[in-house]
Amino acid sequence: MKIALLGYGKMGKVIERIALERGHEIVVRKSSSDDYSGLENADVAIDFSVPDAAVANITECLNSGIPIVSGTTGWLEDYHKMENLCKEKNAAFIYGSNFSLGVNLFFELNDYLAKIMSKFNQYNVSMEEIHHTQKLDKPSGTAISLANGIINNTKYNDWSIDNPTAEEVFIDVKRIDSVPGTHSIFYTSEVDTIEIKHTAHNRDGFAIGSIIAAEWLIGKKGVFTMRDVLNLK
Repeated sequence: MKIALLGYGKMGKVIERIALERGHEIVVRKSSSDDYSGLENADVAIDFSVPDAAVANITECLNSGIPIVSGTTGWLEDYHKMENLCKEKNAAFIYGSNFSLGVNLFFELNDYLAKIMSKFNQYNVSMEEIHHTQKLDKPSGTAISLANGIINNTKYNDWSIDNPTAEEVFIDVKRIDSVPGTHSIFYTSEVDTIEIKHTAHNRDGFAIGSIIAAEWLIGKKGVFTMRDVLNLK
């Protein structure tokens, strides 16, 4: 499989290493200042860039008929535009706030626990997310996905990182050097707390998941998620 890496920072280099270990070839390594030269030679693109570049990267791939997997967060106000463009071009697109296998299982656990806890009003929910100081978006895309899982299954109708109302899930955002990603969810009453937590030890899990998604996407048409890739539906 020939891969175009759109975004060649720390995450891009981890993806490159693991992709080569899996027998794939890297045909494009695009940093922010590069053009899209060589994209036409790719079987699939993997985008781990920055919020300001993601929409342009996805648009270029969809217009060029290149399947694209995007793990860049912080640009989701334009998600439906990309979804519609994918359908218009009969292309292939996967967006994931997190491609780690463990995190996607954690998403399922979060949904299940939220459904159970919705019956017990004495518990209030809150979240904590910790990432490295280079992460630009706050809260993380993973935290937003987790918050939405809670919102879809409970009385809560929104999330907030500052002064939440009783109907908002509070997300405590922390930025600490060299933390790949930690997400915790707390259900707290006057007498106890129930906690679930996912801790990433390094970036490899995100990279492996994105490559598995890219392998899966070859030959398909449509808009997909990691739930499709992992057959969790």
